[in-house]
Amino acid sequence: MNEAVSKRITELLNEQHMTNYQLHMKSGLPKSTIGNLVNCTYDSVKLRVIHEVCQGFGISITEFFNSPLFVEDHLEP
Repeated sequence: MNEAVSKRITELLNEQHMTNYQLHMKSGLPKSTIGNLVNCTYDSVKLRVIHEVCQGFGISITEFFNSPLFVEDHLEP
């Protein structure tokens, strides 16, 4: 799941032509948190953090998870 979150954030950064720094500024999350999410260095990601990432991208949580990355068959247990 963490890898899917990391890939989805990277996807959205590319789609919106944003840098990690811009996402940090728009979401209010620390730069280190953005870096940890992108580099997939968290054991688990809290929904609150994903919500703040979504606010930074200007999308809903539903839009965030509306990706083939989150299809059950693609996720590791």
